[in-house]
Parts: sequence; structure tokens; C-alpha cells
Amino acid sequence: MIRKPRVALVSAQPRPEVNTDHDMPQLVEAVLGAGAEAVVTAWDDQTIPWGSFDLVVIRSPWDYSWRSLEFLRWLDRCAALTTVMNGPDVIHWNADKTYLRHLAQSSVPVVPTEYLRPGELIALPQDVEFVVKPSVGAGARHAARYQPGDRDAAEAHVLRLHAERTTAMVQPYIREIDAVGERALVYIDGKFLHAIRKDAVLTPGLRFDDRRDGHPGAAPWVPGDAELAVAQRAIDAIPFDQRLLYTRVDMVTSPESGVVVTELELIEPGLYLRFHPGSEARVAEAIIGMAERAMQPATLPVAT
Repeated sequence: MIRKPRVALVSAQPRPEVNTDHDMPQLVEAVLGAGAEAVVTAWDDQTIPWGSFDLVVIRSPWDYSWRSLEFLRWLDRCAALTTVMNGPDVIHWNADKTYLRHLAQSSVPVVPTEYLRPGELIALPQDVEFVVKPSVGAGARHAARYQPGDRDAAEAHVLRLHAERTTAMVQPYIREIDAVGERALVYIDGKFLHAIRKDAVLTPGLRFDDRRDGHPGAAPWVPGDAELAVAQRAIDAIPFDQRLLYTRVDMVTSPESGVVVTELELIEPGLYLRFHPGSEARVAEAIIGMAERAMQPATLPVAT
């Protein structure tokens, strides 16, 4: 009898500060329906025997951004026992948004970004609206937008991030987001799956430590050729030659530069399955295919 693949779908333990993964029920049902075992697990659950799974899929450990060292240590331990998707090298690289420098150096259009490390002089824009956010973060947590006259509040924000030993990112606020929104293009196993657009997350007056909806006004979106081309350039620039189960490219339109990448999400991106009914079947198919490959015994080199 052929054994079913056994898959762990990794989330976080329920807490008030952790967002709900609305896509998880659909994904679990799709994986089970496609012929595999699927178990939802919390990454920090000490009782989980990770080596008993053929594939561990990182889905929604949405407390990782303020527990990043702990999360990355868990990731490395887990990857030593079984196959993890996406792989640990990719996740370590993507966990700090300084990866935007690499994308820019690879000729991928990105939002212009300055990085202020703890202890460095705090230099802020003098004449444009701007955003301050941590280089390790998710869901716009601890991000806020400021007018040039908000220097004191913005400096206090940077100092708070520095006190947590986090690099602060400073970016111009692209006002077109208020009118056009931000788009997110989702890829599964290297192939475009679907896209959504959402309204601006950083509304005026929202403090960096206020709770916020990370996906306001989300709705299905059909990307244009320019968006698809920029997304592919970002994916091609990823500096690892390994298969990725999931990729999400977030982007906005700048009046100066056209379509630009805001983030390349390779760790735990929301896939927006609920906005595209039926798409969960393609994700489940890719998961099971990778689990089945992981179940195959390694081929030993032939002695000569």
C-alpha cells in the first residue's frame, strides 16, 4: 500500500496580536482532498515531531517578525530533520528587507530606501511625505507615514526601532497608493497564480504602534503586462538556485519610475485564496508534488 504524503502547514499559536489565517481552512481541505495528510501546526510547539512529516510548509507564523531570531533557529532545526518550503537559505535572506538593495543592484525597480542602523545619525526627508518601518517586519507592523513637519514623531519612531536593535527603513510615501492601491502577485511553483489589489494600509494619523488591517479593501486584480514583467524580474533576481513553492511580489505605481516593487514575500505570504475560489486546488497540487518528491530516496552516486 502506497503511503500518503504527510504535510505540516505551519502557523502560529492563537494570540490577540497574531492575525487570523483566513486561507488555512481552504488549504487544509484542498490538501486532504488531493490525497495527503495535512496537519496545522504552530512553529513554536515543542511537542511536534517535525521529522515525521515529509514536507513542512511555512504558511502563517505571523509572530515571526518580532521573534525572528527564535523563528530562524527553529527553521534551521526543522530543516535538518525534513524538507521545508520555502527553503531556509531563501527565508534567512528574505527575513530582512535589506534584500531590496540586492534587487535594486539587479536592476529591479524598487521603492527608494534608506537604512538607518542603530547608532547611526537619523536623517529624514525634508520636503516629502515619507514612511518609517522596521527592516524585519510583516503586515505593516510598526510602520507609519509622516509629513515633513512630523520630524519629532518620526525620530521617536526610529529610536523605538533602534531600541529593539532593529534597522529602520525610510522610504518616500508614494501618493498613488491612495488612489490606485497596492498590488500583490502570487506565484506557485514558479507559475503565476493570481493577484489582488488593496487600499492604502498606512492612513494619515495612524501611529506605528496602532493595530491596523494589513489588507484593507482587498479584491481580485488582473495584472497588466508591466506588472507581470516587473514581478518576473524580481523573481529572476532571487540569488538562490532552488525551487520555490510560493512567491508573492508586492508593487505600486510610481509617477517617476512606473511599477516598482515594495516587497518580495518568500517567508509566509498570504496567498489570498479566499478571493480566488478554486485556486487552492493548484496550491495543494504543488504541495503534494513537492512532498512526493521529498519522499523519494536520495540517489547515491555510482562508483566508477
